[in-house]
Amino acid sequence: MSDRADELIKLLRTEGDELASLVRGFTADDLARESGAAEWDVSQVLSHLGSGAEINLEGLNGAVNGTGTPSMDFIRGVWARWDGRSRAERAENYPTANAALVSGLESLDEAAKRELRIELWFPAPPQDVAGFAGMRLREFAFHTWDVKAAFDPSATLSPAVVEPLIDLVHVMVGFVGKPEGLGGRQATVAVRLTEPERAFGLDIGEKVSIVDTPAEPDATLTAPAEWWLRLLYGRHSPEHTPASVEFTGGTISLDDLRRVFPGF
Repeated sequence: MSDRADELIKLLRTEGDELASLVRGFTADDLARESGAAEWDVSQVLSHLGSGAEINLEGLNGAVNGTGTPSMDFIRGVWARWDGRSRAERAENYPTANAALVSGLESLDEAAKRELRIELWFPAPPQDVAGFAGMRLREFAFHTWDVKAAFDPSATLSPAVVEPLIDLVHVMVGFVGKPEGLGGRQATVAVRLTEPERAFGLDIGEKVSIVDTPAEPDATLTAPAEWWLRLLYGRHSPEHTPASVEFTGGTISLDDLRRVFPGF
């Protein structure tokens, strides 16, 4: 388990350094651009990542020091401080906040990476270090895409995070999937991914779930794994969909599938 934690922490460091380097070159106009996240400009995405880093670090330190999970008063204070900053201040402070969280994770010894359990500040079971780092990587990867998509409609998730994210995101399908997007209909979809290759089914009924590949699906989706991940998180509009995505089926459409995954 410590090897898994090490892998995810290393990815957090690499991805964090890359985004920090990008942010250093942003102008005032760049920070005001509409991001890939609905209703947020680029600076607000950085604010979210920065405040999240501070809250995550407080949770990590609480587990290490035995002081418990962050209080809602602490969390609201962090949010208010970041919301009150100017766009330039958000960009200036984000790299420091994120680096502090990653450094905190890197400082854990092997025993802590195996045995530490981190209480969360929202309804969810305590996480080991690998699970905790994976949660942050999941959030970080999609919001990094939100920043990049502000400047390039063809932006993709970093190739290095795609394979680790498949397992991390699939456990969220029941939460992010909204079966009412089909308007009361039900459907099964055969999903075939490339880079890396995966094959499985998507069942849309009373809930949305990952299942074995159906023998007679209502539709078939063939897509890069990178775009599949963005589909699940609502980063799937036509302008952000590569030509390699193929969808066949007579009862539902790709737009129907987009409605099942509206994002959040």
